[in-house]
Amino acid sequence: MRGAGAGSRNRHSAPVAADGPRGDVAGAVQDMSLIRQFNDLTASRATETGLWQLCVAAAAAAFVGTTALPAKAEPAPAAKPSTRALQLSAAEPKQRAPQAPQQQPVARLTTPPEPVIPDPRRNVPASIFTTFDAAQKAEAAKVSAYLSSLQTLVGQFVQVGPDGSKLTGDFYIMKPGKVRFEYDEPSPVSMIADGQSVVVRDRKLATQDVYPLSQTPLRYLLSDRIDLLRDTNVVSITSDDLYSNIIIEEKNAIIGTSRLLLMFGAKDGQLKQWTVTDPQGYDTTVAVYNLDTTKRPDPSMFKIDYTNYQTPPG
Repeated sequence: MRGAGAGSRNRHSAPVAADGPRGDVAGAVQDMSLIRQFNDLTASRATETGLWQLCVAAAAAAFVGTTALPAKAEPAPAAKPSTRALQLSAAEPKQRAPQAPQQQPVARLTTPPEPVIPDPRRNVPASIFTTFDAAQKAEAAKVSAYLSSLQTLVGQFVQVGPDGSKLTGDFYIMKPGKVRFEYDEPSPVSMIADGQSVVVRDRKLATQDVYPLSQTPLRYLLSDRIDLLRDTNVVSITSDDLYSNIIIEEKNAIIGTSRLLLMFGAKDGQLKQWTVTDPQGYDTTVAVYNLDTTKRPDPSMFKIDYTNYQTPPG
């Protein structure tokens, strides 16, 4: 979930033909024009991270990062400053998955938490023959039920980049497929997903990069229903007194292999943070806090205008 700093977001997105972005890897490999564009991107290290290190702004920002190449990048007219007064209304009652842990009231934190930075020396084997015992399968089922039970989620995040720099902000989720990450000033970046695409906007540069939501790790957090062991390539499930950790591996024929580490509280079962590791081994960590599942964000805040890059009303 990179995307806020000048050195952490993709500023070298490749243009596409007028008929729109290509959707499959095989077609992209066969298209020599796209290969030349990708080689240019590789030289600038843009594709080494992509949205996989935004997975974040991905907070799920955030939250934010990806292995996907941007579908479109265009200059924009000078944009007006973002409006942070985002209206929220009480969420309608909803049914939770029967297996989901009951949500407990959590006192609001007045100071951001300190993200847990993974050991850079860790080495997770990527075996296609990975098997899990009954306890690990039960843990994966519990996390899957928790993620599936979330329909709206509002909170704050702290993002730590590979260089140790920290950024903060607010995030808003409405499932399926919608999320918005707003970085605190002086960062000019915001990230919006509307259910189909993800855009990363830079108000200072007046640019907007577009990515397919289906090719970003955000889909795991934004899916209406998910079974981690069935729908993802889980390579590790571990637990201790503080956290339950699940590592998901993403393989891309062009970009390489990336990983997503999800961490949940051992006691309350809530999402605490995630870490995206790009194909070069660089980590971007996003910790979330002050989570609220009772607020419903204004749907207009997830609307993407592909001709006007100003922040939508909210």
